[in-house]
Amino acid sequence: MIEQIIAWSARNKFYVFLGTFFAIAWGIWAAYNTPLDAIPDLSDVQVIVFSEWKGRSPDLVEDQVTYPIVTALLSAPQVKVVRGYSFFGLSFVYIIFEDGTDIYWARSRVLEYMQGVLGNLPAGVTPTLGPDATGVGWVFEYALVDKSGRHDLSELRTLQDWYVRYWLASVPGVSEVASVGGFVKQYQVDLDPNRLLAYNLPLNRVIDAIRRSNNDVGGRVVEFSGREYMVRGLGYIRNVADIEEIAVGTNENGTPIYIRDIANVHLGPDIRRGIAELNGEGEVVGGIVVMRFGENALAVIERVKEKIEEIKGSLPEGVVLVPVYDRSELILRSIDTLKEKLIEEVVIVSLVCIVFLFHFRSALVVILMLPIAILMSLVAMNYIGLNSNIMSLAGIAIAIGAMVDAAIVMVENAHKRLEKWEQEGRPGSRNVVVIEAAKEVGKPLFFSLLIITVSFLPVFTLEAQEGRLFKPLAFTKTFAMFFASLLSVTLVPVLMLLLIRGKIAPERKNPLNRFLIWAYDPFVHWALRFPKTVLLLALLALLATVPAYMKLGSEFMPPLYEGSLLYMPTGLPGMSIAEAGRVLQLQDKIVMQFPEVKSVFGKAGRARTPTDPAPLTMMENTIVLKPESEWRPGMTPEKLINEMDAALKIPGISNSWTMPIKGRIDMLTTGIRTPVGIKILGPDLKVIEKIGEEIERALKDVPGTRNIYAERVVSGYFYDFEIDRRAVARYGLTVGDVQDVIETAIGGKNITSTIEGRERFPINVRYARELRDEPQMLERVLVATPTGAQIPLSQLAHMRITMGPPAIKSENAELVGYVFVDVTGRDLGGYVKEAQQVVQEKVQMPPGYHLLWSGQYEYMQRATERLTYVVPLTLLIIVVLLYANFNSMGKTMIVLLSVPFALVGGIWLIWPVKAGNCCFMAAGLNRGMRRSATTEPVRSSVSVATPSLRRARYSFSNFISSETRLVAAPKQSIRTPSAKGSRVPACPTFRIFVRDRIFFTTSNDVQPTGFQKG
Repeated sequence: MIEQIIAWSARNKFYVFLGTFFAIAWGIWAAYNTPLDAIPDLSDVQVIVFSEWKGRSPDLVEDQVTYPIVTALLSAPQVKVVRGYSFFGLSFVYIIFEDGTDIYWARSRVLEYMQGVLGNLPAGVTPTLGPDATGVGWVFEYALVDKSGRHDLSELRTLQDWYVRYWLASVPGVSEVASVGGFVKQYQVDLDPNRLLAYNLPLNRVIDAIRRSNNDVGGRVVEFSGREYMVRGLGYIRNVADIEEIAVGTNENGTPIYIRDIANVHLGPDIRRGIAELNGEGEVVGGIVVMRFGENALAVIERVKEKIEEIKGSLPEGVVLVPVYDRSELILRSIDTLKEKLIEEVVIVSLVCIVFLFHFRSALVVILMLPIAILMSLVAMNYIGLNSNIMSLAGIAIAIGAMVDAAIVMVENAHKRLEKWEQEGRPGSRNVVVIEAAKEVGKPLFFSLLIITVSFLPVFTLEAQEGRLFKPLAFTKTFAMFFASLLSVTLVPVLMLLLIRGKIAPERKNPLNRFLIWAYDPFVHWALRFPKTVLLLALLALLATVPAYMKLGSEFMPPLYEGSLLYMPTGLPGMSIAEAGRVLQLQDKIVMQFPEVKSVFGKAGRARTPTDPAPLTMMENTIVLKPESEWRPGMTPEKLINEMDAALKIPGISNSWTMPIKGRIDMLTTGIRTPVGIKILGPDLKVIEKIGEEIERALKDVPGTRNIYAERVVSGYFYDFEIDRRAVARYGLTVGDVQDVIETAIGGKNITSTIEGRERFPINVRYARELRDEPQMLERVLVATPTGAQIPLSQLAHMRITMGPPAIKSENAELVGYVFVDVTGRDLGGYVKEAQQVVQEKVQMPPGYHLLWSGQYEYMQRATERLTYVVPLTLLIIVVLLYANFNSMGKTMIVLLSVPFALVGGIWLIWPVKAGNCCFMAAGLNRGMRRSATTEPVRSSVSVATPSLRRARYSFSNFISSETRLVAAPKQSIRTPSAKGSRVPACPTFRIFVRDRIFFTTSNDVQPTGFQKG
């Protein structure tokens, strides 16, 4: 069939060129329309359910919100894991679906299952779905900075929440714009309990009065004088004075009692669970642009930048929008690097073709085919939904060498046939010779393509994150090889007919070929003279490689350097917002002292987005680095991290280092933000914390441990009011009456919101700060009874300080605690193996508790298990293909035996640089093994010296076929039975040509004088 395609193409040049033209145009279109990103989207298909229950402790949120949602979603179809997080007033449930699930189908299933749980949730809790984004959705971050000093943090946060956020959210491709830092403006009504007691006013009456005084109503329409008027009752609260003028009752004289008589009304900040800081210079207001799932990251960022330029004139005077993280820089840098390498490879391959073919127009056949095949690969990428990133383009890059093989083989074979045709006196047509030369190598090329495709079968079977990482490379590599082979049997024969013209220089006239044969000849003579010695040396080299291979260690993949760092320290539970801000600014100041740092944007706590389940004790410092050309001499990213880590040793703070994209993916996929994480699962949080502390002590001294931190899952501080039911009943109250006072008077409660044009601000009611900032003051909080008496809270409840969970995490409804391990200087597999042994020896696991080793190690384990049975299956398929081609098990085994010897060089080149045995290395060795097992006809020249012709004939008889010609001098020749009609010189050295290639040759330059094909 391949021969027929070649012949048809040669006869129909017009249709071939027409199809090529359309392929080029299509490829150019695909190049401009294929989405661009730095790396493939490695995050799982996930749906986030976010719930807010303000003021509630984590255990209440876990018991009444998170746990019911988690258990309801466990049985949803195609769900892999349901991970719950309960924080102060917040609940996050992450539902991770199986690979290949459509994200919008998954979101609809979650909504369907949530219908059954809504009735079991507390009043006022309304779960919502997070944005339709993934773990790599944080593509752009910015800070609003006031350089004039005219605007405080509350004004900047108002500008961000009600203007900038919506301006940027309108950009196509943006799923959400999250705010962080600053102060949310709030109307605060600070009640005086003594005045409430004096006026005999219960707290709930004050709350009702404020609520009923903040509303606009409509009175339908009225008609006057033939016109229709819409009726409105205007009553929105618009300023502090409006609240102060609200009447809550009258005294015994009928005089109104206003809010100003019982409270101090003022503007203040809402409770903060997140702060932002820039360059160690002080707090700022930040914004995070979250990209929608499946969008073109580079295009979205460019549109956001255009919008920012458009809105600059609308910002208040002195306010500047400063980008603090821009992924487009990484994307453009990655793509430019790969483009540069692709161009370099194309140029180098072209030069090699010119040098070795020694005929410019023949080399032009290969040079023209290469970019066309690349463009056609981009078309396939676009239509299966692959974006252009370092992995997909790397697949094309590593395929370039193999892409030209088929064309080179065809051109080279045409040269040999034309050389032979010239020697015979040019019988027949030149075009026929060229076409026959192309058809002659069709079958080997076909089997070579099959083996290449099958060799990537293990990559296609990878799943989860490793599959999403390497499948783009495997797809593009296969596409490139397929289209290169397609062009080799269609376009290449046509180009050969048009370009292979004029005098074709014989191979022996190429000075480079002559030099290489001259240099190679002695080694081959020696190898064939001492075959046992050569085999013994090869076996020794193979055995010597085994220890080096065993010392390589293993890891999931080497870090993909993003050009930015993410410093993620963790503080001890109980850290206040003020202390977190102080530590954050100190950290940023230290980081900015390093000359390699361009800027650092610090965040403590969470941004207002479901994609950021961060407690106040977790900080994230995004460090943007200068170009490496501006770094200190000899500085590397790893050295820089080590120096920063040493400078940032702050008491009570545990350090962790990663990179922005990688860290975000790891946190949302496994919950672990370090290379190695240990999940402790069990029924009791106290026992989980105890096990975590033991693991922390045990692994602290293991070589390679840079930092380790076990979460203190029950080390939060609580001030409990244990309500005395008998005392409450004595005064005619219920437990709920007392709890309402605790919730409102002490904690403060947002009872309504003002509507001021486009802006909305909450109105909060609680006791004044000086009446609730000490335990003894809390005891004096008054509770109104049905009789009108006001009872101190100390008579209705017992108060005590206790320890409890600052946050509660669960996995598939089972409580879990994390141990974060930051590893440096060691391979991941070797470290985990030693760490597991240490934990097994030093940590006693109670019944009902177990450990899961997670992080990158989890990915590596999964990939290793899959490859354990996929690789042998792949080798079996390759054996079948080789046997189908050779029809000889002996020749098949000769090819396969070259594979282990081919790995020797690769392993010894990797060993000095201490590279771990990772997926990238496996992919590279896989390519080398495939090249070793290829069935392409490769030009080979082997010198043979043998003491007798009889021994030579005996040794080489298996290699002589009907397509073999033996070159002989006219005198002193003998006839061999394997090639009837051919004669060789009666001397111990001779030259044998197989398929018009030198298969064995003498060290002398014997000129062919004629041949006869058997």
